[in-house]
Amino acid sequence: YEKYMSETFGFDKILPMNSGAEAVETALKIARKWGYEKKGVAQNSGIIVVCEGNFHGRTTTIISFSDDPDARNNFGPYTTGFLTIPYNDIAALNFALMNENVVGFLVEPIQGEAGVNTPDANFIAEAAALCKERNVLLIADEVQTGIARTGSLLAVCGDCSCGNTCERGTTYTKPDLLILGKALSGGVYPVSAVLADDHVMEVIKPGQHGSTFGGNPIAAKVAMAALDVVKEEGLAPHARAMGEHFRAEMTKIIGETALVTKVRGKGLLNAIIINDTPDSSTAWNICMALKENGLLAKPTHGNIIRFAPPLVMTKDQLDECIAIIRTTLLNFKR
Repeated sequence: YEKYMSETFGFDKILPMNSGAEAVETALKIARKWGYEKKGVAQNSGIIVVCEGNFHGRTTTIISFSDDPDARNNFGPYTTGFLTIPYNDIAALNFALMNENVVGFLVEPIQGEAGVNTPDANFIAEAAALCKERNVLLIADEVQTGIARTGSLLAVCGDCSCGNTCERGTTYTKPDLLILGKALSGGVYPVSAVLADDHVMEVIKPGQHGSTFGGNPIAAKVAMAALDVVKEEGLAPHARAMGEHFRAEMTKIIGETALVTKVRGKGLLNAIIINDTPDSSTAWNICMALKENGLLAKPTHGNIIRFAPPLVMTKDQLDECIAIIRTTLLNFKR
């Protein structure tokens, strides 16, 4: 399993875990230990830079740097050592990295829970270059975006075709730490992973970190089977094509109603922006109407609806969903 994962994603080592949040916690520990032992940051001074609107899980450390009140409020006291900057803001990142105690930059290549915030095309590549220049680890949380969801094997692949392997082409940005989960399981079993090269991962010595069930035989087999399906069935290019079709159809709907103002996303991770305020219940009410018409979708922030259908969805099935969305939106009464 470790050899399979390392070869698939191009890293020396993998640390297998069980859930996305557990993998994020693991990556944070590795980054801090690397900062103290390799970068020379003073003990207990290491800082991780994070972004506004982030979602990395719901454990105590992770909610400490969340700005989502539903996830954070009334769970304190909180863990310190995090610096928050605006998402998709290279100037802000550049300023933050001037602090010599910064050991890592934890970022989602596309922010899912925040409403499918898609950054500028060069944001991740520019962030990686800054991190390398300042001797800071780039930590890519691909729990939501990874494994073909955004039309490439990883969102950090950029515009690689990812036909049946990770090409690591000209648009690929290699993070120092890669966090995977969710689709790594094929949706059927708890499994996640943190990947890194030796100079980062080997700060963790035997006995210093682990999990009772991390890397158990069933989880390992499930993950390999899921990745085999993704590669053999070409789910990355399929997601790219289906996503382009979905956004094109949503753009047509925008021309038919003032209820929707924008569609955004990549691959089969998309969202529509509802013409209302973030504190409204309109998105929720639309999702309830969609449910009654046979389609499940998730609202976020009151005026955003996310759509993340199965990667195996056919065009006919997607067109059926699009028809439900169109009918629901055109007939929706506030």
